[in-house]
Amino acid sequence: MKVLVDAMYDGIDTKLKEFGYDALSVKKLVAEGKKLASDYSMIKYAEENGMIMVTEDTEVGKACKENNIPCVLLDNETIFKIILEELSHFKDR
Repeated sequence: MKVLVDAMYDGIDTKLKEFGYDALSVKKLVAEGKKLASDYSMIKYAEENGMIMVTEDTEVGKACKENNIPCVLLDNETIFKIILEELSHFKDR
């Protein structure tokens, strides 16, 4: 499974690789000379390379959804669900 990690999550790509994912970071790709400065370029790269986009940018998430590009959107709602899940472990203390 190929994953493209938005620049704001640079480093997550390395951790994903440890779990067997073929993950790349936009930040690292830009450092290598790829032209991915705009949201459009980044989304297009993910689409052309059959990748799942990971981002917290809601505009990128919307664009992925509109164009049928797989995306993991780490928005406030998603983060809140994670917080609730983690807090549930402390209820019985």
